[in-house]
Amino acid sequence: MRARRLLAGLAAAVALTLAAPAGLGTPGPAAAVDGTPGHGRHPGAVLRHTTLGPVLGVDDHRTTGTWSWLGIPYAEPPVGTLRWKPPVPHHRWHGVRPARTHGEGCIQPGRFFSPSPDGPHYDLEVRDGLRQPVGQEVCLTLNVSRPATARRDLPVVVFVHGGSNVVGYSADPMYDGRTLARETDAVVVTVNYRLGLFGWLAPHRTTGDPVADSGNYGTLDQVAALRFVRDNARAFGGDPDNVTVMGESAGAVNVWALLVSPQARGLVDKAVPMSGGLSTTAPDAARDYADRLARAAAQDAGLDGPDAGARLLRRMPADDLVRLALRHGLDATPAVIADGAVVPRDPYAALAAGAARHVPVLAGNTLEEGKLFGGLIGAHRPSDYDRFTMQYEFDPDRPSPWTVRDLLVDEYLPVDEPGGWDEASAELTDLVFTGIARDSMNAVQGSGNDRVYYYQFAWDNEPPPFDDVYGAVHAIDLPFVFGTFGRTVFSYAFSRQNEPGRLELSGLMQGSLRQFVRTGSPQTRDLGVRWGQWPQSVVLDADDRHAQVSVGRFGSGDF
Repeated sequence: MRARRLLAGLAAAVALTLAAPAGLGTPGPAAAVDGTPGHGRHPGAVLRHTTLGPVLGVDDHRTTGTWSWLGIPYAEPPVGTLRWKPPVPHHRWHGVRPARTHGEGCIQPGRFFSPSPDGPHYDLEVRDGLRQPVGQEVCLTLNVSRPATARRDLPVVVFVHGGSNVVGYSADPMYDGRTLARETDAVVVTVNYRLGLFGWLAPHRTTGDPVADSGNYGTLDQVAALRFVRDNARAFGGDPDNVTVMGESAGAVNVWALLVSPQARGLVDKAVPMSGGLSTTAPDAARDYADRLARAAAQDAGLDGPDAGARLLRRMPADDLVRLALRHGLDATPAVIADGAVVPRDPYAALAAGAARHVPVLAGNTLEEGKLFGGLIGAHRPSDYDRFTMQYEFDPDRPSPWTVRDLLVDEYLPVDEPGGWDEASAELTDLVFTGIARDSMNAVQGSGNDRVYYYQFAWDNEPPPFDDVYGAVHAIDLPFVFGTFGRTVFSYAFSRQNEPGRLELSGLMQGSLRQFVRTGSPQTRDLGVRWGQWPQSVVLDADDRHAQVSVGRFGSGDF
């Protein structure tokens, strides 16, 4: 079968990585609330003193019941001589730094989950950035949200976005941390980190420093962000000794990597890896990729050999680097390198030996992960540009102008017949997601960890035809966790008709997360079922009116 052959060939590649800017220079004089430089009154609620200097945030207590601080730099911009180097802590600033707008997303080749070409936000123009450089190399910032209360020692949740470790950005409205912070009564942090060839590239010249020579710059960025959180949690009312690291897709791959990384030891107290497992790249494969990229640079310049190309790569503008990778089909960068210094050579052995024995883990998958990746097997009828436009402009409260046939090619229709879309996407789910979820959970539980929990997200109640085309697709649990049902890449799914059920389900999921970050268990009375240890699971679903929670088991046929 064509789909099966393509799936087998693509699974390994997908599994490697698994869906107005803030100024980053030295700020000028302190700005007052009304914008007048040098004078005025700073409201104490959103003026906080970090180890790098004071930041003035956003007071949303009247609208969302939260305070936020956006675009805080945690490391020096990784440009010039700092490109392909471990992150350097940001210098201290003088005066009050405005923290009211998100920092730029990191430079990346535009895809569905990328920022708009005109800034770190989501709009229709995202489609104009598809397969073009978007974002900036000056990007190592994070965002903090917390309830607008006087409470202190709140749990801290640090979220690492997904996007195959190639794309994504913390300002994606799907990751808006305000509702999650309010509903979980926690400090929520979202992080930008270097992506793709900027985040993971084996160096051509070694320095003798194993960490600097690891190639794991994106991983090290996340470690640097966690160190900033540890050092500054109390400034935002958080408890530095209770930090939960949560990530989805490639973000979950990164969470598992942090759990085994000696660089992150003592920085992670609980973990929530969503739709991803422990998955790494061998050093030889990473070096092969780096050589191919360098040879491509040399070839385009009329030179010969990876050494000549490597010198060009260091001098090349970031946008040109992205264009180079796109021209030569090298934009799918191998990520999370098992280098032996930042990530163990045998990460599963490290996990089984107890690297995360004392870290409670709450992991999960959506039931139809593979339905996000129809483009890999030629299942989508429209181009990505047209499909993005269709989904963006779709009104979920009006009858659809399209049928399933408008979105899927005939080869995968009818969707529920043998060889159809349901079967083909289920094979991709099994090949890419199920195995690493099982192996990661078995390894951490086998190490003696007795707080290992798992969920299966089954909500597929989108308006037609998206219920068949996407269903319980990869990443659609994110809006339920964050409570972000506004304009996002998934807004086609959320209608007034399905609102009561999905809001109830979202509330239950946030309630379980609220309990987990405090106690290490997601069990709440409101669930109505007992959340047992892995491989038992809780199945999360809803109809139009009500949430539907049941007990399941991994490998019982749900996937």
